[in-house]
Amino acid sequence: MEAAVAVVLLPFLAAVAGLLATRRPWRATPPGSVDRNAYWRAAMIAVLPTLVSMLLAIWLFTIVWRLSPPAPPVEARSFWNSGWSCLLTGDLTVIDTGGIPITVGLRVDVLAALLAVLVTVVALAVQIYSVGYMRDEPRYPSYSAFISLFTSAMLLVVYAGDLIVLYVGWEVMGLCSYLLIGHWWEDRANSRAAVKAFLVTRLGDVGFLFGLFVLGAAAGSFRIDDVLAEVAYLPTPVLVTATMLILLGVAGKSAQVPLHTWLPDAMAGPTPISALIHAATMVAAGIFVVARLFPAFLLARPTLDALAIVASLGMLGAALAALAQDDLKRVLAYSTISQLAYMAGGLAAGSDLAAIFHLVTHGAFKALLFLCAGAVIHAVGSNLMKDMGGLRRSMTITFPAMTIGFAALAGLPPASGFFSKDAVLAAIEHATRSGEYLTDAAAWLLYGCALLTVAVTGAYAARAWLRTFFGPSRVHNVSLPEPEPGVAHVYDGREAPASMLWPIGALSVPALLLGFAGAGLLEWPTAVTSVVVALLGAGAVYAAWRSDPAADPARVLGPLRAPCERAFYIDAVYYRLFVAPVLWLARAVARTDDTVVDGAVRGSGRLALGASGILRRTQTGNAQLYITGILAGLLIITVAAVVLG
Repeated sequence: MEAAVAVVLLPFLAAVAGLLATRRPWRATPPGSVDRNAYWRAAMIAVLPTLVSMLLAIWLFTIVWRLSPPAPPVEARSFWNSGWSCLLTGDLTVIDTGGIPITVGLRVDVLAALLAVLVTVVALAVQIYSVGYMRDEPRYPSYSAFISLFTSAMLLVVYAGDLIVLYVGWEVMGLCSYLLIGHWWEDRANSRAAVKAFLVTRLGDVGFLFGLFVLGAAAGSFRIDDVLAEVAYLPTPVLVTATMLILLGVAGKSAQVPLHTWLPDAMAGPTPISALIHAATMVAAGIFVVARLFPAFLLARPTLDALAIVASLGMLGAALAALAQDDLKRVLAYSTISQLAYMAGGLAAGSDLAAIFHLVTHGAFKALLFLCAGAVIHAVGSNLMKDMGGLRRSMTITFPAMTIGFAALAGLPPASGFFSKDAVLAAIEHATRSGEYLTDAAAWLLYGCALLTVAVTGAYAARAWLRTFFGPSRVHNVSLPEPEPGVAHVYDGREAPASMLWPIGALSVPALLLGFAGAGLLEWPTAVTSVVVALLGAGAVYAAWRSDPAADPARVLGPLRAPCERAFYIDAVYYRLFVAPVLWLARAVARTDDTVVDGAVRGSGRLALGASGILRRTQTGNAQLYITGILAGLLIITVAAVVLG
């Protein structure tokens, strides 16, 4: 277990060192300029520990995999009855709380080891990519340190052997997402996006924490092994309550309906952070937690029905929203919401194996797509596809790499997404026939939305591919100022630097070939159906684009384009229902505070000043006036004594 501890601690120590060792307060740096020595120190501190952590995670995976007996995954459809739940455990210490103790320990099974490999591989790619992407960023040391902390927190979630320890990593990830999304906080849109992400996910985390408490209290322990051993003996109402509350936290972290609205706005942060959040951390955590506690969810059928409904709405609605976006990063953001809903649909259908398989392949090709998008934005100087076009001629590495990513996203063979998406679709199809986990209505709703989403996914993937790399070039050859004084970057559509291209090339390999590792889950009738449906969606977009390459193929949506572009006005509804009343209440409280509370304070101050003014007149410090007063007093007393005597 020492290796698992090292996997978690190395990025954490890199974060501490990155925040402390890269700063030299005695060496002043002009505002807006880059300390190159601190930059390279931060890069080494960020990259090397993550590299070692990745190698250790791969080594741990091979050990656990060898210890696990072989099993036919197509028959099992779950880690829990496939023989792949073999694990290594180790408790570091037990904290006595006066009630249920907290066990500080790690738990490494095939599920955890596989996700740890995904996290470390993507984190390493993002750190290397950022060396070139953020080369002119004055705050790069803190940026890279927070990525390391983000990585460590996700690894703690993955390896945690106790629900409370898992929750610690869960919350640290929320803090890191806030810091990294708002990295360029000078732009108000970025700071607002960071606050929105923080608040929305915190809303879900309240339910998540109470769900963990309910589950741990009912099982008499927070140790995950003990909880999983007890779930079969827990009353169904307790399981339903606990899993429903946990599902609220999952909806927040994994950006599922109704707490999904933070993720598109989070694109305001640096593109490498988008790749990290969308592929390996934060949003992956919610799907992982459901898979980790899957036996509890399987015994809570109403929760699975709710998960199926949430997944149905999320996968289709987000796919339609992606089809109407012009911002390339927002297309990928809504795509992530849709693909995560696919994974949630696989979980609802009773196959955590298919869901995790798609989570892993999605991590590879979505990280690839975001890093490619970053290279395109770096070359074009704009996020908008209306400013792109014709880039296949100049971006000769990014173009084939992003083609692989879009093929995997659309589920086209032989890319990895073809195998994993069809595994999820096959699991959902089985759910419509078995009735074991879902009611018939929920299962058929999920299956219908999944098939429609396949078509829409093919459509928006084809649209983004065509609008970015084909047709007439719309790249503006302009020179804009960079943060470093005296240096300007010309956005002419040329290929990205080598430090950005190496991670792109490395991620292209698993995005293309990783699916073959799960070929046993493939069912050919379902696979053929999904490929045909995806090609129909892509073909409709291609026909619209071919008729007018300069126009946006999103016009195929017709009257639905405006609501899809605004994501069905959900943000506007939330603003009217929640944000506006809170702002009104805040202004009312501010007015009350100003007029009543502050008014009372100011009034008491004026009263004291008035009283002191009156008293001050009797204490003038004039000796003659004092003597005159004394003599007048004596005279009055004498006269009174004579008259009254």
